Amino acid sequence: MSRYAFGKQVQMDFDTAVARITEALAKEGFGILTEIDVSATLKKKLDKTMPPYKILGACNPGFAAQAIDAEPQIGALLPCNVVVRQDAKGITFVELMDPDAVMGLVGRPEVVPLAAEVRSRLERALAAL
Repeated sequence: MSRYAFGKQVQMDFDTAVARITEALAKEGFGILTEIDVSATLKKKLDKTMPPYKILGACNPGFAAQAIDAEPQIGALLPCNVVVRQDAKGITFVELMDPDAVMGLVGRPEVVPLAAEVRSRLERALAAL
């Protein structure tokens, strides 16, 4: 998809996709810390209408703690963002931040295996959809 994210088109409606990825992430040890309804915010603040678009801030506390222990400033790159969106045709997509790409910005060898494990878990959650 890009150098910083991966995902896929899913054969379900928007709300079902949000619920299913949340459940799949929970099975991999991630909780949702934040939920940003981008389409509602842009409508309210800019009177801009757009298809449904949410950003879920997913966090696995154990991996977050290890990453922060290795590099205290890494919190600026956390949590793992998960986007659930629909396009103008009503097609739903689930896209996840690539921890390998993002943690690569840190330049600390200690976070490389953490990023790989987090990516593996995120890939399994995506595959479960």
